[in-house]
Amino acid sequence: MQLQASADDEQHWIRQALSAPVPRPQWRVWRYRAPAIVLGLSQRRLRDEIAVRAGEALPVLVRASGGGAVLAGPWMIGATVLLPPQHALAAGALVDSYRWFGELHAGVLRAFGVESRLLLPRALREGDSRVAGFEPLAWACFGALSPWELVDSGNRKLSGLAQQRRAGGIALVAGTLLWRPPWSVLCEALDRGDALEALAMRTTDCESIRASVGLAPLDEMQRARFSSGLAAAIDAALADTLAGE
Repeated sequence: MQLQASADDEQHWIRQALSAPVPRPQWRVWRYRAPAIVLGLSQRRLRDEIAVRAGEALPVLVRASGGGAVLAGPWMIGATVLLPPQHALAAGALVDSYRWFGELHAGVLRAFGVESRLLLPRALREGDSRVAGFEPLAWACFGALSPWELVDSGNRKLSGLAQQRRAGGIALVAGTLLWRPPWSVLCEALDRGDALEALAMRTTDCESIRASVGLAPLDEMQRARFSSGLAAAIDAALADTLAGE
């Protein structure tokens, strides 16, 4: 199911779903109506001061998974999959449960003219954890890399992954950048204004990758169609993958 919703709706759905045993695979694909900052769990003590800097018009939320802050908004598509704890897609090592999710996104994006690659765990162990040749910015989700996330040829991050594990179920979460977010909003709210250029250099988006192979830029109406079509395709791919599970 794909929804036009808020980042708060997404976090509420995950919390509610994991408050009881997950009986079967479920999923949602999110198109965010408005901007919001979603902090990682380790950043929760900073929420109040970040909210003051962000202003009343920009919600600041805290998710139950780790990692850095995410700037959600119309420039991003999210996907959440809930699995029973013993599900086959969650088997094996912790990081391996991301692999199929990353591969699914890469395949769908390829059909939309967006070429990317999965970051292998071995590459990270061998020192490929730097984004676009620079050390990670751990305070921002898209400023650092994790296994099976999607990057371009320069290791600029396109899709981020996270997960929450509870006794009764697992939530896998992905976020993919459609076009360049207003990174200055995130940097200023987190008091990292001096890192704006650095964060921009560590990230990419669908629009930029398409442009790199000669595809024309999208106008506002085309962006809306692209976002809707990509969300529908991710939803259909998840339905195909999870229907028989």
